[in-house]
Amino acid sequence: MTPRAVCVFCGSQPGATSAYLDAARELGAELARRSVAVIYGGGHVGMMGALADSALAAGGEVIGVIPEHLMRPEVAHQRLTELLIVDSMHTRKRTMASRADAFVVLPGGYGTFEEMFEMVTWRQLRLHAKPVGLVNVDGYFDHLLAFLQHAAQQEFIRPQHRDLLLVAPSPSDLLERLLRHMAAARSPALGDLERS
Repeated sequence: MTPRAVCVFCGSQPGATSAYLDAARELGAELARRSVAVIYGGGHVGMMGALADSALAAGGEVIGVIPEHLMRPEVAHQRLTELLIVDSMHTRKRTMASRADAFVVLPGGYGTFEEMFEMVTWRQLRLHAKPVGLVNVDGYFDHLLAFLQHAAQQEFIRPQHRDLLLVAPSPSDLLERLLRHMAAARSPALGDLERS
């Protein structure tokens, strides 16, 4: 099963090394090559902009979802396939989640972490059955993954929930993991975000 659309969470900053922007560009191009639409936060700066520009340059479909208060021309991407303007950050996440078949997390800051953990939590609570994957570019998430292992060892994350977050070192590797996971699942979604 190939996803029709993947929601990508990533930073609005470029990061300290070129590896981060390179990963965003690789992911955008790879999704376009596979005819998978990109759904993301609608910005044109940092990793978000690199992701969108790469997918568009490769002929892909890119859907941005941005709250009205972030719509300033210097923030919102003006050349997307579709730009949805919503009333709040919460509506933004629900809109992105409802339109996606899977989630991919690239390096980012507080906003990226919050979006990732909400999607993993919704999956844990069976509000959706969509896979959530993380691209650990140059070990960016190593400390976070170690902390999650610590939380599991301290019995705050149950054994059956340890693998809710799929991890791979590169965008292409992660997409292959997501595709294998979706093919193995072959079951209808457990919940419908648009109705929940």
